[in-house]
Amino acid sequence: MKTGIHPDYQEVKVTCSCGNTFTTRSTLKRDLSVEVCSVCHPFYTGKQKIVDTAGRVERFKQKYARAGVKA
Repeated sequence: MKTGIHPDYQEVKVTCSCGNTFTTRSTLKRDLSVEVCSVCHPFYTGKQKIVDTAGRVERFKQKYARAGVKA
């Protein structure tokens, strides 16, 4: 392997919005903040979690609550 061409990896702390933290190695050289991790992601938990950005889900519910759902 050639010397001097590989990036400098350092340990960084990753913090999820659910509160989970873990360490990994990265070239970023600063701590990371993520919205979804393997502890709270629906694929791993088996539970559905709605990640609402800018109130879109609430606006959708209000829009169709006024229209009335026909069953």
